[in-house]
Amino acid sequence: MEAGIFYVLVGAVAVAAIARWRGWPAPLLVTVVALAASFLPIVPDLPIDGHLLLSLVLPPLLYSAALDVSFVGFKRSLPQIRRLGIWLVLLTAFAVGLVAWWILPSLTLPGALLLGAIVAPPDAVSAAAIGRRLGLPRRIMTVLSGESLINDATSLTLYRVFAAILAGATLTVWDGIWQFLLAVGVGVAVGLVFGIVLHQLRMRLTDPVVIGTFGLLAPFGAYGIAEHLLGSGVLAVVAMGLYVGFNAPRTDYTTRQQEAPLWLSADLLLESFVFAYIGLQFPRVLRDLGSESVGRILLLSLAVLVVVLLVRPLYIYPTSAWANFQDRRRLARMDRGIASGEFDERRRRSRRWRQYSADELRSQIVRERMAGLQLTWKDNAVISWAGMRGVVTLAIAVAAADLATLDTEAAHAIVVVAFIVTVGTLLLQGLTLPLLIRRLGIRGDAEHAEDAAALEAVKAKSREAGKEYLAQKREEWEASHGPLDLEAFDAFTKRMTRVEKDTDEAQRVEDTASRPSVDDLVALSKGWLQVRRGILVAERDAGNLDEEVMRELMTAMDAEELAMDTRGAARQQGRA
Repeated sequence: MEAGIFYVLVGAVAVAAIARWRGWPAPLLVTVVALAASFLPIVPDLPIDGHLLLSLVLPPLLYSAALDVSFVGFKRSLPQIRRLGIWLVLLTAFAVGLVAWWILPSLTLPGALLLGAIVAPPDAVSAAAIGRRLGLPRRIMTVLSGESLINDATSLTLYRVFAAILAGATLTVWDGIWQFLLAVGVGVAVGLVFGIVLHQLRMRLTDPVVIGTFGLLAPFGAYGIAEHLLGSGVLAVVAMGLYVGFNAPRTDYTTRQQEAPLWLSADLLLESFVFAYIGLQFPRVLRDLGSESVGRILLLSLAVLVVVLLVRPLYIYPTSAWANFQDRRRLARMDRGIASGEFDERRRRSRRWRQYSADELRSQIVRERMAGLQLTWKDNAVISWAGMRGVVTLAIAVAAADLATLDTEAAHAIVVVAFIVTVGTLLLQGLTLPLLIRRLGIRGDAEHAEDAAALEAVKAKSREAGKEYLAQKREEWEASHGPLDLEAFDAFTKRMTRVEKDTDEAQRVEDTASRPSVDDLVALSKGWLQVRRGILVAERDAGNLDEEVMRELMTAMDAEELAMDTRGAARQQGRA
């Protein structure tokens, strides 16, 4: 068993590496190769427990995804994310459940709804890989990523409810709502506690290896404790990841440099295994089809596949149009309030709003709360077609097949349907999504222009803050080294402010500085970097700079500081 998993891991990573090298979507190629390899007698069977698979694979994947999601963008897109991650999952589950009960009554209504909960949540790994490669705008990527972070929690809560009903428990609608609210509340609370503790460790510990190890363990701890307390382990991991990711710029640069490649490698390993596992389940599905009702199970599988493909666009377009209509009504009411003066009075009474003018506040509200206006019909077309299912669907189906309350036919039906829906959406939507994106001509060119403008504004603020910092440091420098060494300071700072990214400056002025050491000049450069980082974080927090742009600039600054420390270590070794 262990050797089989190792061989599958190695093969899956090798196929994913080829896909990355050729610029192909790795999840799709791994799935196709695994499907073909499942016919070979030398390929091992992987009878992995579904609950164990979820507990081992889901927490790190969710945490890594949450670290990369822009919290500011997530908050702005929360209306769309909530509609897709909660209400669309509920609608899909009940639509699939009713169709399944009609086609295969032996499932019973609770069993059919259990099947609906299993196939309801999409997995955005494939869609995200395709979207990044084709340059989808961030507004679409944020919605897809945000949806994948919370829809699993909705699906797993529904699964618990219907599994309990199958086991004989009597639950009302209010009981189900209470279970959902409990899962959300406990999950988010546990996740925030873990996030705060982990952030404090990251702020206080100086060993990036130890911090990275804690980061690897934390998702499993948050997931397990939240599930033990009847909360949502998914939301616990997501809340922790969003909190840690949002505060990552405040930690030492070595922590960020250590964890970035660590999580990239973990993602490649886990995602490759997950999609290989999906493809390798084909022999088991064939065995399950050996029942007498093979025709009805195949019919049910195709019907459920059609339902999950159709429900998503039929839900997205009307709800998006209604949300846009409501947003326009709110904007119209706000404009009428500004014109009548009523809005100014409300603004003055608000401690948070009084710092803005009416027009500034209107822009702020549009930016923060009305992101739905940004999605066009083309954007919604891509989001509608990016509904590929993944490991959660298949793992829950494998776990559900072991429920004692399901008869053999129902258990076989659930596994077969989950497999066909997962592979069908991966291949059908995954292979055609790039063509759809190209045909619609959706690219992030407008965002690049906005990023360039925001970048220029940040640079201007950075220069002003730098002047204040250097003026203060010049006085301290003169007090420490005397007026004769101001020439070295002025030469150094002149180059530093003219070329913001130059890690050799300390070495260039080493010969011109009499008493100040190179370490003094390096400390000055590091202080300047810290000022620039502070400007980036402040602009991000104010909503003036996109988090992805901030992270790119932060990565460049981290590389500068790493180069300084590397040269410093080399000088120390030379002296020794």
